[in-house]
Amino acid sequence: MKRLIAGLALASAATFVTAVPAQAQAAPENPLVSVKKQLVAGKGVKFTERTTISTPLFHDIMVRRSGTIGFRKGGVAGSDITGKLNLKASDVGEDAPELAKGLVIPERTIWVGGTSYLSGGIWSLVLPEDKTWFKLPNGPTGGVTGVTGQPLNVAEPATLRAMLKNAKATRGGYSGKITVAQVRKVSPWFRATVMLERYPAKVLRTEIKWRLSVDAKGLPTRLVTTYPLGVIDGKPKKTETLSVDTRYTGWGTKVTIKAPSTSDTTTKPKEGGEETLDHIEMLNGVKVGL
Repeated sequence: MKRLIAGLALASAATFVTAVPAQAQAAPENPLVSVKKQLVAGKGVKFTERTTISTPLFHDIMVRRSGTIGFRKGGVAGSDITGKLNLKASDVGEDAPELAKGLVIPERTIWVGGTSYLSGGIWSLVLPEDKTWFKLPNGPTGGVTGVTGQPLNVAEPATLRAMLKNAKATRGGYSGKITVAQVRKVSPWFRATVMLERYPAKVLRTEIKWRLSVDAKGLPTRLVTTYPLGVIDGKPKKTETLSVDTRYTGWGTKVTIKAPSTSDTTTKPKEGGEETLDHIEMLNGVKVGL
C-alpha cells in the first residue's frame, strides 16, 4: 500500500518548494516549557499540513491533511484528522481497480485511547452499508494518508525534549536532527503513525531533519521535517525523500475528541472486504476482526 500510494502520487503534477532554513540567532522562549503549560484535558491545537515527495524525477505534493490534536494532563489524548492524497478521479481513470479509486476519496481518522476509527477513503470499500466507521484497536493515528504525515508530535513533551536536546537556535525557532531510533523510543505518536512491523537497523539509524518555528510565547507555529521516503517501508534511500510542512494554530482551543457511536462502528469488513484489507500493508501486525 505504501508503495502504491507513492506511485500514484508521482503521477500528480503539483509542485511545492520548501522554505529556506533561517539564519541562526538567539533562541526564543523554551517551547518545551510553553507546550507543557498547554497540556490540559479538554484543550488542544489545530493544524494543517502538506507532505511533499522528492525524487530525482519528481518534486510533488503527495498528501494534504488537517485536524485537531486533543490533550490530556501532560500529553496527547487523541486526534481527529482528515487527509487526502493529491489525486483527482481523472488521475486514476474509470477502469482503475476499486482500491485505487478509494485512494481519491478523503479519509478521516479519529484516534483516541490508542484505538483508530476510520471513515472514507479506502475504508469506504470495507465498511458494510449500515456502518460509518471501521474500528482498529492499536490502529494508526491518521489512516493510510497518515503514514506520510508528520512523524514528530511537538505536543508530546518527551518528543519535544528529545528534539531540543541538541538543537540549534534559528531565526524564530530551532533546527536539528533526530534518529528514528530516538523518536521511536519516546513517541507513542510516531509508533502509531509509521507502524512498521519490524525496524531494520538501517531505518533506526536514519535521521529526521527538522525545523521548528515558534511564536513570541514559545509555542510552535510551524514544523518542517525531512526524511527518506523509505522509512515508511523499511528501505530508506537518500535520493527519495518526504518533507512534511505542518502549521499549528489555536493552542489552548477547547477540544472534544471522542469515539464514534458503537452503532456506527464495526470491527469486521463487509463481505469481500477482506481482500481490500489484505492490500493495506500498514495493517501488518494489527489484529483486524475478520
